[in-house]
Amino acid sequence: MRALVFENNMPRTAVTKLLGAIHPRFFVSGVAPMALKEIPDPRLLRPDWVTIRTALCGVCGSDCKQVFLKGRYDNPMTALVSFPQVLGHEVVGYIESVGPEAIRRVGERVVLNPWLSCGPRGIAAPCDWCERGEYAQCANFARGGIAPGVHHGTCSDATGGFAPVVPAHESQCIPIPDDVSFEQAVLADPFAVSLHATLHNPPPPAGTALVYGCGTLGLLNIAILRALYPAVRVLAIARFAHQERLAQQFGAARVIPWRPIDGILAAVSELTGAEPLRPWYGRPMLNGGVDVVYDSVGSHESLEVGVRITRSRGCIAVTGVEMPRQFEWTPLYFKEIRLVGSNAFGVEEIAGRRQHAMQWYLELVRTKRVDVTPIITHRFRLDAYREAFMTCYDQGKSGAVKVLFEYDPSPSSPGRGQG
Repeated sequence: MRALVFENNMPRTAVTKLLGAIHPRFFVSGVAPMALKEIPDPRLLRPDWVTIRTALCGVCGSDCKQVFLKGRYDNPMTALVSFPQVLGHEVVGYIESVGPEAIRRVGERVVLNPWLSCGPRGIAAPCDWCERGEYAQCANFARGGIAPGVHHGTCSDATGGFAPVVPAHESQCIPIPDDVSFEQAVLADPFAVSLHATLHNPPPPAGTALVYGCGTLGLLNIAILRALYPAVRVLAIARFAHQERLAQQFGAARVIPWRPIDGILAAVSELTGAEPLRPWYGRPMLNGGVDVVYDSVGSHESLEVGVRITRSRGCIAVTGVEMPRQFEWTPLYFKEIRLVGSNAFGVEEIAGRRQHAMQWYLELVRTKRVDVTPIITHRFRLDAYREAFMTCYDQGKSGAVKVLFEYDPSPSSPGRGQG
């Protein structure tokens, strides 16, 4: 099959970084470490594995960061990856083949839960995290019967959705209800990321929440707050005009431009009645501010602004990850702010009921409590991957939010199983 293959090739990486400083198209050029190649069809790694014929696969921000080489070699997460990789973990499609011990049906429509935790790794005694349904905190991402990797796309054995067929453990396949489309279901993964961050760091009743960044995760965060915490006032910070429009459509009470930074501080001060405390030099921090910040950017700038605008003993939940840099963080300790990392999703609880975050999303879609498909802005065939990634790169010009790769999903095409 033809797949986008990313290799850990140091010479190509070095050349691409140098040329990419001249023009970003070099990151998806013939010299880059990622290329469209012919590779063997996925194999069933164990008797309880299946293969999924890909219908749609979303391009995640983490995919873009890897393609545009926005990372450091001292990142501890490099201990939990293996190469070569086929990226793409936001996958929906049809079950195409099943192992002799798998309980899934050929032709069944599923969304992939991409986490390669104890179950997919064949570890008979699950770790404490997996026992509690906290699969993204699994203690065994580098152990078991498959190569190291935290989720599909980071593991050489568990190839991802930038390919027409994806291997998966049966437990990773979450059935899509008949009344939910692939277009809706493909947003289950990023929605679950924002849902996890919100449920574990909820706003206080009738409080004020601020969503920092209105890309995919931020916009989904706004929709979640509106659906689950309707009494909470939601503010948002957006970089581009199309993001501002979507933030308003999803229910933000006020959208603040990301520049100038002083404008953010002034707007939050006005909206919350918080007093600016001005230093001898530089920007103020607020005496008061918002109750919780959901930071889908995770840059030194968003963190510094966040600690300045969050009230004492408020919370900043960070789902985004940018390259680390120094920032002024004195307000963090002074105001006793909780700075919390939020990684992916697992089994989540709402109103005393527990189920997988992706199942919560599908339920919210079916009950018409959320419709977040307006964030899907672009679709590409896999052979147009260069254009797809450049569309992601230049969001201001393209108006991109969620970009998808699309495939022929029909389970009755030649050589495919019947539904």
